Amino acid sequence: MSSYKIALVGNPNVGKSTIFNSLTGMNQHTGNWTGKTVGNCEGHYNFNKDNFTIVDIPGTYSLMSNSEEEEIARNFICFEKLDAVVIVVDATSLERNLNLVFQIMEITSNIIVSVNLLDEAKKKGISIDLKKLSELLGVPVVGTIGKKKKTLINLKNEITKICAGKVSPTPKIIKYVPIIEDSISLLSSEISVPFPICRWISLKLICNNEKLLASISNKFQLNLNTPNINAKLDEIGCLLARNDITASNIENALLASILRQCEYITKAVCTYKKADYTKRTMKIDKILTSKKFGIPIMLVFLCLLFWITIVGANYPSQLLSDFFASLKEKILVFFEYVHSPTWLTSLLVNGVYQTVTWVISVMLPPMAIFFPLFTILEDLGFLPRIAFNLDRCFKCACTSGKQALTMCMGFGCNAAAVIGTRIINSPREKLIAILTNCFVPCNGRFPFLITLATIFISGSIAGIFSGLVAAVVVMLVVLLGILLTLLVSKILSKTILKGLPSSFTLELPPYRTPQIGKILIRSLFDRTLFVLGKAISIAAPAGIVIWLFSNINIGSVSILDFIANALNPFAKLIGLDGYILTGFILGIPANEIVLPIILMGYLKNKELIDIENVAVIGNILTSNGWSLLTAINVMIFTLLHFPCGTTLLTIKKETKSIKWTIVSFLLPTLCGIIICFITTQTYNLINLI
Repeated sequence: MSSYKIALVGNPNVGKSTIFNSLTGMNQHTGNWTGKTVGNCEGHYNFNKDNFTIVDIPGTYSLMSNSEEEEIARNFICFEKLDAVVIVVDATSLERNLNLVFQIMEITSNIIVSVNLLDEAKKKGISIDLKKLSELLGVPVVGTIGKKKKTLINLKNEITKICAGKVSPTPKIIKYVPIIEDSISLLSSEISVPFPICRWISLKLICNNEKLLASISNKFQLNLNTPNINAKLDEIGCLLARNDITASNIENALLASILRQCEYITKAVCTYKKADYTKRTMKIDKILTSKKFGIPIMLVFLCLLFWITIVGANYPSQLLSDFFASLKEKILVFFEYVHSPTWLTSLLVNGVYQTVTWVISVMLPPMAIFFPLFTILEDLGFLPRIAFNLDRCFKCACTSGKQALTMCMGFGCNAAAVIGTRIINSPREKLIAILTNCFVPCNGRFPFLITLATIFISGSIAGIFSGLVAAVVVMLVVLLGILLTLLVSKILSKTILKGLPSSFTLELPPYRTPQIGKILIRSLFDRTLFVLGKAISIAAPAGIVIWLFSNINIGSVSILDFIANALNPFAKLIGLDGYILTGFILGIPANEIVLPIILMGYLKNKELIDIENVAVIGNILTSNGWSLLTAINVMIFTLLHFPCGTTLLTIKKETKSIKWTIVSFLLPTLCGIIICFITTQTYNLINLI
């Protein structure tokens, strides 16, 4: 048995991760929008008694290293010892995808091109002559449909042939304009590595990519700073300058040659039975991406999403709560049977167990509904349209349009969205996206927002409209978060993080029918259980802290009461009270436990209270001085306060800076304090008048 290592490369949204899943059996996320694979993912499969390790590297449009994903892809292909590289291209957009193919062919010869999404191409009346494409490229070409495993047998066969040395591809090298070809010839003789690497290194020398050249020198043990090379580079610089090719536009000159060849090959191998194969998509996009209808339609969809989540989560939450309550009684009987000390029983059951089960019962049902619905919109291709509509807004805020993508990810989990900021090229813009990401509410904050909206705003409305009004209120809170994201991003761009917005290409993928079965499985395991697991791991120690604070006294009052009383004067200034602020502070491990902590404080309990009836919660809150103003301020502060513990740790990891982690903690919190102060004082002033 032989072992081989394969790289899987391709543009975003070409079905690369789907092929990876089909080959390896792993459940890697394959959403219908760009930038899903941010880091390398590794899997294995066996074929004809051989073992293959396949690495799914980030989706990228080129190897010119203009972003983190491009750099990861380029470095892996260049410096990793690979037996073959599989380049996945979209059959419906062959010309655009061939750009990456030609760039990779300059680095390595062991290439297989997988023309994927043939089913989508067929629907659009596009046929591709795969044999002719193989001849024009000089490498094996295989037609695939990633979600159908049987179509991947030919791909596996070609991979095996190349890895075993039975096939030796001879890629067709791009011929650039004569002046650049002459420059390459001048340098190639000075670089003692085999073709085509010597040609590629020559190109990088001409482009003067210092970071890459340092890596090349280390990898190939080359001295690229010799007098001969420097003299020839000086000569080449003069030649190029006389032809209006400078350091700033050299890559554009190279790209122009590649694109001409891509156009030529596409015309030679593609046949279009329908001249208007994009007509339906364009008609829909004309509405969904229009300045007039785009954002209102987005808001309607968000409102509908929240409403379904609100209405659908109530019953399963009740069932889970009842189940955990009955299980608690059995656990107490067990501890009594083993003669556990009273304090230990209380700590483990009333502290840890109660906190964890609250998080599960409150958090799991909304996530189990929200994530699949969110993923359906993603697979349909609607989320990239949302990002497109918001792109103009983020450009006005002097930040990257890609921030719209990461902001959308934040609705599910702010920590995951922080990781997603890796798709942003500019370090400045990436940092802005990280600092402002928690201005949109994550899934952990939605239950509290929904509860308050239901009690204080829609509670008097009967029937189905009650849930709809609550959904509208939650959507307005979300809209406030989006507006503040733009405003704060603008302020940061004009002050401590000055700079101009960078440009990028946002791909609008075709509309596709979602695979409901895969969506349910993927959203359950990849998102729901992952986020829930993180929340539980933090909720358990939080339960211990909460129990200690409520059971240990300072004088005649508990630590919890002591902190609440100390915070009360400041809290009153911003329309809250000491117990509310204490709830948010102790709830930093998980936003789901803020409300239980508040209720525990009001009722002077020694443990978190699981109250199932919304009306009962409302009575407790109103009897402790809550008004509509209090509810509004709490909703604002729920939206605008420090990130949860998981998100803060993720920010520290991504920024590698304690300073920026502290800023990410203070920035939303100060915004929340200021807005709550303004609303409270304005209300008090109106009452005086």
